[in-house]
Amino acid sequence: MPHFTTTRQVPHSATDMFDLVADVEAYPQFLPLCESLVVRSRRTVGDKEILVATTTIAYKIIRESFSSRVTLDRKAFHIHAEYIEGPFRYLENIWRFEPRGRGESVIRFSIEYEFRSRTLALLMGAVFDRAFHRFAEAFEQRANAVYGVPDHAGG
Repeated sequence: MPHFTTTRQVPHSATDMFDLVADVEAYPQFLPLCESLVVRSRRTVGDKEILVATTTIAYKIIRESFSSRVTLDRKAFHIHAEYIEGPFRYLENIWRFEPRGRGESVIRFSIEYEFRSRTLALLMGAVFDRAFHRFAEAFEQRANAVYGVPDHAGG
């Protein structure tokens, strides 16, 4: 099953990065392959917020939509997305944000997926792999655009 994991230290706080990733409605503005994202429901369970969202991914003539349940755990700096329906057999991604000194944080991102259709896997597999390798960088660039680049960034 294809999977991708990355860890990045960024010059933004864990709270800011959590908020950025939790703002799923903004994904089409900056995330590779994300054509649209609609939150279908939003509820609070204890300390966690749970969203159900439908995302449409597009590449050239291929356009697929899928739904997932996203659990936002602000206290733990943890976001977990679980697949509900669409072109995948399996899809799960996890974000963890670890506070560091000077308003910095470490972001840990992992995604694991398997397409239901072998044909779609052949058509989209390499494209997905490239896109996932750019995800953390896309979020870091978005953070710089939204929050600015701190004076202490880069050393």
